Amino acid sequence: MATQPRVSARLRFDGFELDLRAGELRRDGVRLRLRGQPLHVLEILLERPGDVVTREEIQSRIWSADTFVDFDHSLHNAIARIREVLDDSAEKPRYIETLPRRGYRYIGPLEDEDIDTPVLAATVEPATHGPDAGLNQVRKKSLVPVRRALVLVALLTLGLAAWTTWRYVRGKAAVSPIRSIAVLPLSNLSGDPSEEYFADGMTDQLITDLAKIGSLRVISRTSVMQYKGTRKSLPEIARELNVDAIVEGSVIRSGERVRVTAQLLRAPIDQHIWAETYDRDRGDILRLQSEVADAIAQQVRAQITSARRAQMRRAHAVDPAAYDSYVRARIYFTTEYTKPDSLRKAQHLFEDSIQKDPNFALAYAGLADTYVYLAFDGALPRDEASRSAKKALARALELDDTIGEAYDTLGVLSWTFDWDWDSADRAFNRALELAPSYSCALEDRAIFLAFRGRRTDALAELAKIDQLDAGPNSAGTESAAYYMLRDYPRLIEASRRALLLDPTDGSQQYYLGAGYEATGRLQEAIAEYRKAIETPGDDFLRATVALANAYAALGRKAEAEKILRDLERNPKAAASAYTMATIYAGLGEDDRALQSLERASSERSFAVDRLTSDLSLDSLRSDPRFQDLLRRLRLN
Repeated sequence: MATQPRVSARLRFDGFELDLRAGELRRDGVRLRLRGQPLHVLEILLERPGDVVTREEIQSRIWSADTFVDFDHSLHNAIARIREVLDDSAEKPRYIETLPRRGYRYIGPLEDEDIDTPVLAATVEPATHGPDAGLNQVRKKSLVPVRRALVLVALLTLGLAAWTTWRYVRGKAAVSPIRSIAVLPLSNLSGDPSEEYFADGMTDQLITDLAKIGSLRVISRTSVMQYKGTRKSLPEIARELNVDAIVEGSVIRSGERVRVTAQLLRAPIDQHIWAETYDRDRGDILRLQSEVADAIAQQVRAQITSARRAQMRRAHAVDPAAYDSYVRARIYFTTEYTKPDSLRKAQHLFEDSIQKDPNFALAYAGLADTYVYLAFDGALPRDEASRSAKKALARALELDDTIGEAYDTLGVLSWTFDWDWDSADRAFNRALELAPSYSCALEDRAIFLAFRGRRTDALAELAKIDQLDAGPNSAGTESAAYYMLRDYPRLIEASRRALLLDPTDGSQQYYLGAGYEATGRLQEAIAEYRKAIETPGDDFLRATVALANAYAALGRKAEAEKILRDLERNPKAAASAYTMATIYAGLGEDDRALQSLERASSERSFAVDRLTSDLSLDSLRSDPRFQDLLRRLRLN
């Protein structure tokens, strides 16, 4: 029986195991994060322990001739990544030795290999006794070279086919442009779980820096954070996020030094493109982040104007303690912005950051955000929040006028506090000029455009958001936009999707109820309004008014009036002229309703978009006084 030559399945050395079939490196059974080109380089070196493997040999086996890549840089980074994973050193190597201008050599121990011996084919052995034995022996001897030649031809044919396929795939990968990217949560390798926030903060800032590149679609923070600690493969993550490339890496903070290792991989085929390690003082953290973003931009050959490149490199030194407070504040703000207590913690940390470094522009921009959302939650008077936020934004933009986040917040202020639609439009546009993939600005602008009745533009923004963010924020934005567009069938679909992601979102329960009410499904509307009332949050008042209106539409006028009369005596409702207007409208007291609306409008004490979208005001819309109010506010 003829057999295939023995093939190594696993290579073991010093507690490590390289599984060639799985394409994985393990240590004591634990899979290590070594993939793509670095893994292939390690395999080549282990195949010839003690031998010098030239740079040219490595290049010919890994980088095809038509691959457009900086070979020297890529090989250097691959070796650096191998040494990092093996905890090796170039100065005192235990495994990988560098021979300058020649190549590399594996100098560590290597255990016996596991061998696979698969069967190629079975043959019938000729007779060795009897009258034909002599002839068979001659035939057998004469067939040996033929068999060897046939096997050799078969192997060469298979090898050529595999090589051709490999060249084709690699060639396609080499020329295929990278237009989309996701930054996976950076790993905290400090050994201290309390340092997790620092790695998350670095991830956020890298996403923010990359979002400034107009030719690159950068996945939002909310979409990538779900992969923190995941065991999914990179190709699988790439499929789920629909991206061409993935950035992954690690952060170690020790004393006054920070080390960041980042690598860029063509995700669908798990191909290593670039890797680098950065070691900086903590005060240079902003420069470090910009350097990483700039290096990635160069590797993916993103189209960057000279002004945008200068913007990305315009990073200043920052007091390490100030940066620490800033990162902690951003975590509170981005993960718990609907909770006043968390917003207050974020506010105090931003203020602490500014106190430690009065020239830290990003801290001022973050502080402005907390004022705005504290006002939205009713925890801060709107006029006080507006003054404080504008002051913080002015200082942020004085220090650095390229912060897209600051212009986004300025747009929200102009829209929801000042009712200045033109200024809001300009600010949102400027935010997205500076950071085209900044998902928060896209979400705010989509809702603003829907409020202004610019349906086509709003839907275009929603399509962009869908490519960047698959989380609750994106789903919530879609519901809010359709609510303002009064597109109730799509509102029902969008709010249902949002509630699948977060079943306890009171705003989405209210939106779903509004969709049902507007399409005549009153019993279902009542059920959703009740859920919104029972859910902690700021939707109690409008959901209660909406519930009363739904009862009235069903003919249950006594129940509706009781709810509204009880609400009329509610101190929180009485403090809001706008809420009182909706109550009076529900009771049929149009004069009092319009008087309350005039007072609310003069105070600018409510979210003005409700004037065009709130179903509770529909009984007033045909009144000339209501139409006159809309005209004066430039809302019709």
